[in-house]
Amino acid sequence: MLTGVAKSQAGSDLSAVRSEAMRWYAVRVQPNQEAVAEENLRRQSFRTFIPRTLKNIKHARKIETRKVPFFPGYGFVEMDLERQRWRSINGTRGVLHLIMARETPTPVPRGVVEEFLEFSDADGIVDLSRGLAVGSKVRLRAGPFAGAMGFLTGLDEKGRVEVLLHIMNGKIRLKMARDLLDVDGRVA
Repeated sequence: MLTGVAKSQAGSDLSAVRSEAMRWYAVRVQPNQEAVAEENLRRQSFRTFIPRTLKNIKHARKIETRKVPFFPGYGFVEMDLERQRWRSINGTRGVLHLIMARETPTPVPRGVVEEFLEFSDADGIVDLSRGLAVGSKVRLRAGPFAGAMGFLTGLDEKGRVEVLLHIMNGKIRLKMARDLLDVDGRVA
């Protein structure tokens, strides 16, 4: 779930400075304590994001759909190392430690967390299918079959797709990353 600091800033210059200085950092959380860590970091005015996915769990002949972490044991926190008391994160209930490089936290490459945010709903549930549906006509963008047309035959929770191609009077099934497809002229 996306939580944290109010987005409004006093003055446009300040928001420009904020956007450049604010970065996402990975945080290791205690086993099954993602929600506890998230709540306690939010109380310290850190913006957090713990991507989640829906998983069917079988127990006692019943099937339940639960929200589970996309990256069990990990979350993300957005902060400005120069302006925020980031060392307090390591002492936060539910948190084991920030992912560090020597003495400072290592930022997640720009765009990674933002991409997950784009694929998430208000509850932090990541939907990597994003408009893809089994049976959709697709075109491969890269690889030895670049430009070939096929049909989407499967999607998994990790963002991989299965495509059925009709090539040289035969059928070939391929598994690949979702971003290697075009659907109706747009990137999947």
